[in-house]
Formats: sequence, structure tokens, C-alpha cells
Amino acid sequence: MTVQFCGAAQEVTGSSHLITLTDGYKILLDCGLYQGRNKDMEDFNENWLFKPEEIDCLILSHSHIDHTGRVPKFVKDGFRGSIVCTHATRSLCSIMLLDSAKIQERDAYYHNKKNKDKIKPLYTSIDAQKAMNHFVGIGYEHWHEIHDGVRILFRDAGHILGSANVTLEIEEHGRTVRFGFTGDIGRPNRPILRDPQVMPNLDYLICESTYGDKEHTSAPMESRKLLEIINEICVKKRGKLIIPAFSVGRTQEIVYMLDQMENEKLLPHIPIYVDSPLAVNATTIFGTHPECYDKDLTEYLLTDSNPFGFNNLHYVHDLETSKSLNDRKEPCIIISSSGMMNAGRVKHHLFNSISNKKNGILIVGYCAPYTPGGILRAGAEKITLFGQRKDVNAKVFIMDSFSAHADRSEITDFLKNQKGHLRKIFLVHGTLERQEALREHLKENGHQNIEIPELGQEYRI
Repeated sequence: MTVQFCGAAQEVTGSSHLITLTDGYKILLDCGLYQGRNKDMEDFNENWLFKPEEIDCLILSHSHIDHTGRVPKFVKDGFRGSIVCTHATRSLCSIMLLDSAKIQERDAYYHNKKNKDKIKPLYTSIDAQKAMNHFVGIGYEHWHEIHDGVRILFRDAGHILGSANVTLEIEEHGRTVRFGFTGDIGRPNRPILRDPQVMPNLDYLICESTYGDKEHTSAPMESRKLLEIINEICVKKRGKLIIPAFSVGRTQEIVYMLDQMENEKLLPHIPIYVDSPLAVNATTIFGTHPECYDKDLTEYLLTDSNPFGFNNLHYVHDLETSKSLNDRKEPCIIISSSGMMNAGRVKHHLFNSISNKKNGILIVGYCAPYTPGGILRAGAEKITLFGQRKDVNAKVFIMDSFSAHADRSEITDFLKNQKGHLRKIFLVHGTLERQEALREHLKENGHQNIEIPELGQEYRI
């Protein structure tokens, strides 16, 4: 069999890896959208390193768009097989892919209004709806046969609702190979979700490396730090605190933490807005999948039946209300997507708030270097938004402890049970610098034969 790396190779987005068995059966692991502004990658979303019609099965690790965002185009371009994922991932994809399609349509519309060269959206809302017909949801901790001699096992990755690591048990020519894919490894002791579940003993593993050279802030300090930032910006400066957050996972985690502060009477009496239709819909889906909850949230529900709602929390659906938040002079908190600030309503809030020294921007996760979030993380004093150069006068805070990705030590701990079993580890979903740092760290901790594939590179197993 062979494995080819068709995305997220020395990059953090666009996850996609192709396994071809000796009988010709082809399994694609993830089908993600590339997000960012790297000129070398600008054609990635339009083109394939394989023929979609030749792929027999697509397996999704979780619903984030950098892992699923090309699925509607994949189906439009000829894929006719099954898309296998967890039940919660299927539920989330039903709203996230439709939202992604609307973004593609809107971007094409505004481009065509301003430019002579007309473009078509990568895919449409109709394409997204058609793609959902191919989804097959399965549960955690049960082996399922997807092809003669090929079984799949999902275990909870603890990254977002429904996320899974993937184990494929493949029988070929009298030998059995266990091939693993971590997807995105979550973090232990995070709110809402269970801790990441380690994988069975494997022969080969594709492993993420997003924070391969970093250690996150410890969780116990997290609530206190968030409260300090809220008090500094909203109470002392009487400004707005803008929190760019992915609609699925990060938003719900922050809201849950604010809900706990409210119940403990620690939260200042200020309005809090979740300004993202996708986040509103995703929060509803969170309520329908208690099989993904950790013990703490299950117990919390005994005292608070709605961990994602309290008196001063407002979910914003319509665009006019969203626009009106930019005219507000009173202190408030606005949680809005996207997390990297390269699209969505948060980009407008950033545009209207970034030059006011009373305001604050709280970055709570990874941002690709080419996105506005990445530019702010790097300490820029000016930033271009909607074609205008803006002074960065608002205070920028960074809290990587909110990250849903495991850090270097957490990745190492997750792989501890694989020592002595793995023949090879392939590092993906990370920048080259971080992958090289993680490779050295893993070698120091007993792992050998670690590869960092280039885009398109193929290995024989």
C-alpha cells in the first residue's frame, strides 16, 4: 500500500492524506480547505493531486473547515463513495459546509462586482447540500468494516465536539497493518469534552504537529486571566473586548467559562454578544450530543440546565444587529468568528475597534501567519483591513491556553503508549520549523523514524 500527503504537508491547513491499498481501493483521510495567503498554495483549493471519482471512501477526523472544507467540491468533481465520520461530526458538517458555501458565493459575488475577470465560487450551497447525502455517521469505540479486510475504529480526540482519531486495521497478503491518523489531538482537562483517548498500538501514524515547539499556559490560571482582561478593558477602560473565536468549539468553551463566572458572581454586569449565526446553530448542536461531554459538564448540568446561556448573554442572528454593535459606545464583549480574523463578522468588528486604545483584542488560538490574526500575533503596529491601513492602538492579548490543539508535551504524552510499536511517524498539520522541533523532541523521548512529508510526497508502506 502507499500513502500520499495531499494537504497540510508543512502547512497547518488543508488536511488531506490518501491511502491506496494493493487491490486499488483508495481511502482519503480528511478533505480540508486551505486557509491563508501563501502564494505557493493559492491554487490548492481548486486542484486535486488525485481524481475524486477514483476515491472509494472519505474518512473525516472532525468538522473544522481546514479538515472538511473541500468536501462539497470533492463530491461536485466526481466522488461517489461514503463519507465516514462520527455522528456529531455529521451534525456539525451539515451547518458548517453550508456556511462555507455561502462564504464562497459571497466572495465570488463581491469579486465580480469590482473586477472584470469573473470567477465562480469554489462550490455553492446546493453543492454542500448534495454532499451531505454521502455522510455515514458511526459511534466511538466500535470497529466497522468499510472494505474487505479493512476495519475502522474512532476514538475521542478531545479536540472539538465529535472529533476522532482514526485507526485503520488493514489485512493484505496475509499481513495485518494498523495505520493511524491522529486528526487534531485535543488537550486533557479541558471543559466540555472528554480527554483525548489514546489509540491502539499502531504500525504507522500520521500525527499533527500544530504546537510542536510550544507549551501552553496551564488551565487553572485560565479563568483568572480571562477575568483580568475583561476587567482591564471593559471595567477600567470602559472599552470593547473583541474575542475572535471559531464558531465551533472555541466559542462554546468561552461561553461555558463565562457562564461559570456568572454563576459564581464574578462576571461584571456588561452585555456579551455571540455574533455568529454559525456559532448560534453550533451551540444548539452541542446540546444534542451529550455523548461527547466530560464528567464535569455532566455534573454541572445538575445545577445549571443551560451552560451556554445566562442573562447578559445575547446570541446575534441578523446582520443589522451585528452592524449596530460597531456603533455602541458602552463597554461590552463581542465573541465572533472567524478565529483567524480573515473572514466573517469579526473582521468588521476588528476594523471598527482596532484603532481605539480603550479596546482590546483577545486572540485565543492559532492563526496562520498570513491572516489578520497571525499579523496581530506577530506584534504589528499597523494592519490592512478592507483595503485600509489601520493603526493598532487596541491592546492585543494572546491566550494560547484556550487552544484546542495539544502542545508539545501533550502530544508526547499522547504517543507514550506507541513506543516500541511504531515503525514510522509522519508529521503533518504544522509549519516546518515546529515539525522539526517536535521531531527532535519525540526522538529524545524514544520515538524513531520520523518523517516530515512534502506536499504530494508518496511513501510505500
